[in-house]
Amino acid sequence: MTDETDDPRESTHHPRRRTVLYGHERMERRLLEAWSAGRLHHAFLIAGPQGIGKATFAYRVARFLLRHPDPASMAAVPENLDVPATDMVARLVAARSHPDLAIVEPRFDDRTKRIKREIAAEDARVPGAFFALTAGLGGYRVVVVDAADNLNSTAANALLKILEEPPPRAVFLVVSHAPGNLLATIRSRCIRLDLAPLDTTLVRRVLGEVAEEPDDPDLLGQAAELSRGSPGRALDLINAHVTGHFSRFRKLVAAGPPFNRKDALDIAAGVSGRGSEGDEGWEMFCWLLTDWLTAHARALAFAGDPHASAFAEAHEEISGSLRRTNALNLDRRQTILEAFRAVEQAAGRRPTGS
Repeated sequence: MTDETDDPRESTHHPRRRTVLYGHERMERRLLEAWSAGRLHHAFLIAGPQGIGKATFAYRVARFLLRHPDPASMAAVPENLDVPATDMVARLVAARSHPDLAIVEPRFDDRTKRIKREIAAEDARVPGAFFALTAGLGGYRVVVVDAADNLNSTAANALLKILEEPPPRAVFLVVSHAPGNLLATIRSRCIRLDLAPLDTTLVRRVLGEVAEEPDDPDLLGQAAELSRGSPGRALDLINAHVTGHFSRFRKLVAAGPPFNRKDALDIAAGVSGRGSEGDEGWEMFCWLLTDWLTAHARALAFAGDPHASAFAEAHEEISGSLRRTNALNLDRRQTILEAFRAVEQAAGRRPTGS
């Protein structure tokens, strides 16, 4: 058994336990229509950016199907997939003990105290052993794969084998952040459901429910704004303590070149730590920086601003530098300072012909 105090997936707000979902009502209606008409496909590929609620959606579908295996038993088609947290099915799913639910996910490493990056072949074969048994309660049997992006090649082929010959009343809910990278044969066996990022108001609502109240009352709003519609990403930003550093970076840019040297040094030092917490902060700041560069270059291009090409070049240069730093374990602080210089140069470059 996994130690509940160590594995972050045992938290109160893990998708397996969270029964509230915002922003994906259209996809819920699509599932309900297929279920009520008796046309439910055996596999769904739940796709979209990371952290927008795909796994929460998958577990909502799982709970609903396990709770309501027969549409004919209901007087009317429900408006949504809600199953109360107090319901026995929801409690069994939360405890990973429902006999008709199998979960394929990376294992927790007791030695490193981290979730492994890959789903191994032995984990992907779990559904095979699961389907070899008789359905515990005689209804649907559901498999949640979270996330298929983590499947190694052997595991992907093991999952494909079961998808190709699914048993009766089996439903696979396959979560993917980058479905284009999956085996084409896995994609072809699934009906794709694309979930969209949430608007900032909904992200802020989710944060109000799952995040601890920060000392800075503006932090939740800042994280929601920077998250690109992903509550999961917003929560990571808060936990990594980089939102304030990135706000200072944007102020540097807004003030224009030359950048304040002391502020640049302070930001670089603040996001260049090592260790689990430092690594998380580094990764999140790098994501914010490259995401900002992409959005800024695009906005300038749409506005016809000649600086757009300079920022596009800075994005390419900085992205390559960050990849090299990660691959070769180079000096993070120096890499960030060089990135700031590239942004400073782009902001101050005189357009050709001016």
